[in-house]
Amino acid sequence: MQVFDASSIIYAWDNYPVQQFPGLWEWMEARINDASIMMSSVALGEVHTNSPDCWQWLRDADLQTHDVSNAILQESLRIKGLIGIEGDRYGAGVGENDILIIATASVLGKELVTDEEWQPTLPLNPLRYKIPAVCALPGVRVGWIDFLDYIKRSEAVFR
Repeated sequence: MQVFDASSIIYAWDNYPVQQFPGLWEWMEARINDASIMMSSVALGEVHTNSPDCWQWLRDADLQTHDVSNAILQESLRIKGLIGIEGDRYGAGVGENDILIIATASVLGKELVTDEEWQPTLPLNPLRYKIPAVCALPGVRVGWIDFLDYIKRSEAVFR
């Protein structure tokens, strides 16, 4: 199972329209139905705000969501501490929702699918780290992959 970030599902929705790539979306729906794909309720909320049509498709496909639990809140606080976020003073990197999404993947022990920007050279200030950099921190270690690599790794063929 993979935990999807809003960035990846919106990327897929915007770049692979269902009318032109129906096979991809049938495959995605099958992955949703067999619980191979899920999202944090926080990520689904971001999809609702930024791509209502995609949100509706996910709801119609019966996407499984994971609500923020006490364990996820505790993990998010731990991750915030590793980055140096104090209170609500986030930098130019991850925001509160991003931390909750990473914490969800961490608590569930699942890989995160995200299309947040990869930073090959990390900023000196961890408050500027994007999702992949936070996932790679020694104290976090959440595996991640972007949507295109997710498709490639599946070896699925869409006709």
